[in-house]
Amino acid sequence: MLTSPATENAATNHQAPAQTTAPKPEYQQLLQVAERLYQQSPDWVTFFREVMGIDGIVRRTFPNFDDLTEFERSPEFAQIQKMLVKLRESKATADSDSEPTRVITVRLPKSMHEYLRTEAHDLRTSMNKLCISKLLQMIEQDLIPADQTALPKRRAASPAPQPQQPPQGSPSLTGAPAPGHHHGNGQSPLGGGF
Repeated sequence: MLTSPATENAATNHQAPAQTTAPKPEYQQLLQVAERLYQQSPDWVTFFREVMGIDGIVRRTFPNFDDLTEFERSPEFAQIQKMLVKLRESKATADSDSEPTRVITVRLPKSMHEYLRTEAHDLRTSMNKLCISKLLQMIEQDLIPADQTALPKRRAASPAPQPQQPPQGSPSLTGAPAPGHHHGNGQSPLGGGF
C-alpha cells in the first residue's frame, strides 16, 4: 500500500504555511477521491484517466474552463500531481489492454530538441518521460502563443468533436484530436509556428 504524498507532507512538515483562504470543500473532496484511488496502487495511466482525464472526476466536477483553471492552481491539485508522479515512478506503464497508446508528432526547432535531450540526460530519464512530465503540468493561458485564429477555451463536458481529415500536404496527428483544440479551419493544431 502506498503512502499518500499528502500524508507524507503532513508527517514531515510540522508547521504548514498558513493559507489565506479556507480550502474549498469540493477541492478537498476531489483530493480524497484521488487519495482513495491512489491507495489502490493503480498504474499511472488509470489514475490519470480516472482523476484528471477528459471524463475523470476533476473535469466532471469543473466543466467550466475558469473553474478548472482555478482548481489547477490549488494545493489540492498539486497533491494530485505528486500522486501521479509517485505512480509513474512505481509503475512505468499500464497494460496495453487497459488503454492503447497514441503517438503525436511535434515539430521542434533543432535547438529545442537538443535542449530537451540534454535535460533528459541530466535528469537521468528518457525524453519520452520528460516530455510526458512537461505535458502533465498546468500552464497559464498567457504562456501559450495565440494562433492566427482564435482558439476556443477548454471544452465543457460534452461529446468530443469528430476528427477531421487534414488537408493534403499537412502533417497528421495519430489518434483522436485533443478536446478543446479543434480547429475549424482544417489545419493541424501544430501548424504555423513553434
